[in-house]
Amino acid sequence: MYDKLTRIGRKIIPRRLFTWGQPVYHYVLALLGAILYRFPSRHIFVVGITGTKGKTTTTELVSAILESAGYTTAIASTLRFKIGTASERNLYKMTMPGRFTVQQFLRRAVKAGCDYAILEMTSEGAKQYRHKFINLDSLILTQIAPEHIESHGSYEAYVRAKLSIAEQLQRSRKRKKSLVINIESPEAERFLTIGGVQKITYSSKDAEPSTLSDTSSNITINGESLAVPLVGDFNVMNILAAVTFAKTENVTTAAIKKALASFKGVPGRMEEVLLHVNDGSSQKTPFRIIVDYAHTAESLEAVYKTFPDKRKICVLGSCGGGRDRWKRPLMGEVADTYCDEIILTNEDPYDEDPRAIVEEVAKGIKNKKPEIIMDRRFAIRRALELAVVKMVPGTFSASEKMYQVPYNTAVLITGKGTDPYIMGPAGTKIVWDDKAVAEEELAKLMASHN
Repeated sequence: MYDKLTRIGRKIIPRRLFTWGQPVYHYVLALLGAILYRFPSRHIFVVGITGTKGKTTTTELVSAILESAGYTTAIASTLRFKIGTASERNLYKMTMPGRFTVQQFLRRAVKAGCDYAILEMTSEGAKQYRHKFINLDSLILTQIAPEHIESHGSYEAYVRAKLSIAEQLQRSRKRKKSLVINIESPEAERFLTIGGVQKITYSSKDAEPSTLSDTSSNITINGESLAVPLVGDFNVMNILAAVTFAKTENVTTAAIKKALASFKGVPGRMEEVLLHVNDGSSQKTPFRIIVDYAHTAESLEAVYKTFPDKRKICVLGSCGGGRDRWKRPLMGEVADTYCDEIILTNEDPYDEDPRAIVEEVAKGIKNKKPEIIMDRRFAIRRALELAVVKMVPGTFSASEKMYQVPYNTAVLITGKGTDPYIMGPAGTKIVWDDKAVAEEELAKLMASHN
């Protein structure tokens, strides 16, 4: 609705007046939302989490650790809205919905008796003042990399939007305020200049020694060995962010270890696809199938580097249409570097020609010959077929529940994660679920190979 009103406004209001009026409009709405719901953030401990990537996983890790320590939490993230034990999927197609939604969520969390509210906070939300009138107790910075450049106008404007969230922490009415900073992140030094708050830093060195594989991580924090069923260097940083925050809240090491050991991962973030069989059980597939939200060159590279010894069959598109065109060939370059076989497909074209988007990604691919399959379901099926044809035929054992595969293969489906829709022209959308589609197509293929 906001995008539609904005397009109408741009047509009927002089450009200079429209540009001047937008901040006023956003500020007034933010204030009205806070008044309407009686400034709920004053009555609950609010943790903000910002950064280019890692926000959703860090949000879930913080919640799990706090709940392990006996607290009740609320979450507002790209993935879901959770208040206590009640949870619902975020269907807004935006991480930080309009300011009335956030303030209403906080009021519901207060009413439910939650001890902590954990919010993903984005540059796009900050640009529209959705962070205003939220009294933060703590803010976690995960990592900053170029993103949303066309929306903000420049990388500097993007960084300033992130910094404005830290400045909101600085202005908060809360007495004890903390800023947890990934010191290895670009722009970390600028966050360290924020005054009036306690600043705590973390880095990858805080997790050494560590042993990482493509199935789990074992890291050492403060001399304590922690086993976590998460994979990838980037998840080590997410774990460190959550643990560093937890320590500021005096959460015990025992509670932290318990939470991490039982952590089930995050849907759409390095999520493994399993084969469902007739008896209702699930089993591992003969090759790894991973669904991940990665939609920047940096996050795409992080996914691919997690599987260094595997033959990688990669399905990717790009970011949504009408934005960040500069990164499309970069996505192609990353796939060209790490993937053995590449399938380019549709993602969220909005009002742009989806074929043109994919062809811009393909410009970055110089050494491989990508397949272009615009139907995303067919693209996923094709990736699975490329893995399946390498299998030894007729070796499925119902008792062992596995296939014998002579190739160490991973099918990596990136770009959407748990996104519930494929967005098309004029606001049209197709209900979508990468994981469900992969499961359906996998079941068909496995049945045809028996």
